[in-house]
Amino acid sequence: MQRRGHLKAIATAAAIATGALTFATGAFAADTIKVGILHSLSGTMAISETVLKDTVLMAIDEINAKGGVLGKKLEPVVVDPASNWPLFAEKTKQLLGQDKVSVIFGCWTSVSRKSVLPVVEEMNGLLFYPVQYEGEELSKNVFYTGAAPNQQAIPAVDYLMSKEGGGAKRWVLLGTDYVYPRTTNKILRAYLKSKGVADKDIDEKYTPFGHSDYQTIVADVKKFSAGGKTAVVSTINGDSNVPFYKELGNAGLKAKDVPVVAFSVGEEELRGVDTKPLVGHLAAWNYFMSIKNPDNTAFIKKWSDYAKAKKLPGSDKPLTNDPMEATYIGINMWKQAVEKAKSTDTDKVIAAMAGQTFKAPSGIVSKMDEKNHHLHKSVFIGEVKADGQFNVVWKTPGPVKAKPWSPFIEGNDKKPDEPAMK
Repeated sequence: MQRRGHLKAIATAAAIATGALTFATGAFAADTIKVGILHSLSGTMAISETVLKDTVLMAIDEINAKGGVLGKKLEPVVVDPASNWPLFAEKTKQLLGQDKVSVIFGCWTSVSRKSVLPVVEEMNGLLFYPVQYEGEELSKNVFYTGAAPNQQAIPAVDYLMSKEGGGAKRWVLLGTDYVYPRTTNKILRAYLKSKGVADKDIDEKYTPFGHSDYQTIVADVKKFSAGGKTAVVSTINGDSNVPFYKELGNAGLKAKDVPVVAFSVGEEELRGVDTKPLVGHLAAWNYFMSIKNPDNTAFIKKWSDYAKAKKLPGSDKPLTNDPMEATYIGINMWKQAVEKAKSTDTDKVIAAMAGQTFKAPSGIVSKMDEKNHHLHKSVFIGEVKADGQFNVVWKTPGPVKAKPWSPFIEGNDKKPDEPAMK
């Protein structure tokens, strides 16, 4: 009896200890707000996405150093969907269901965002998406901090058609074979036709993710350009940009003859390329590292100090770029919205995001549209310089409101400018 009573006492003590441990763990978890980071750290998109993971971590450190959010520290939960589109959906389920994150910052390609979208909608999660995209989407559960086509693609084509941009008459639309390039080029084809460009003067080409042999394609571009003043619009994504730009250099295809404007190439992607033969080729973004203003100087210093302190790859030459700025704006606006809502509840934060503003490194006060979940953004076109930076040659007079539904796709005029609040 004594032994049985002794065992019972041990079991009771163990149960109390376990309960206390469970309570302590729960209490600890309640003391932090979990933030999901969903970016490819391996595979073809790692060249672009890894730095966005580090941008979120830098912002979290900065926010925590100032006291956190609602008196709680932010706790990052980093996952690697590995440039594997179905894996993005699985990792999102894990972040929302298992890890109980309050918000996710992530995705680069539209195919990864499309994979995540039904999951965040079904589980009522919150995704901040920081990269330019094709539009044709609005979701209550997504905030788009990158550009819609009217904030990047259309202004870039306008510039190339103008006298100062070279007066292009023929167009090569060259992209990676997935939804963003194909939809963007569908919009651009319709736009070019509205400007009187004939079908025979538009050449559309696609290559798979990770494609590395651009010899034939660049030779075709050269041949096509013999028919009149030609420009190339590049929606190539990921590490394929390195061999593409190398081949442009090898073929001697100079910007003064056939300018290339890229929508997914910034300072980070040019890091591994000899940029001297590429001088004068273009990129259209809403931010460049070379923009001169006090906010950008502070942002660059913050990033440089962080990269060096964490000994990040490339910290000997720290670079900032457009999706980093969009990521940084997004997490700061989310923080402001949580504080306004006094809650991390998804629906309350969504309501509090409307009209949020943030002084952006680009030099403008960036505003989240009151209705359509997109940022108002300035547009910049930059020429590649020999050092891999960009010289801004054109910009909009001020911020441009996003048009998620392009007027150059039939039927879009009937679509609402705000997501359905289910």
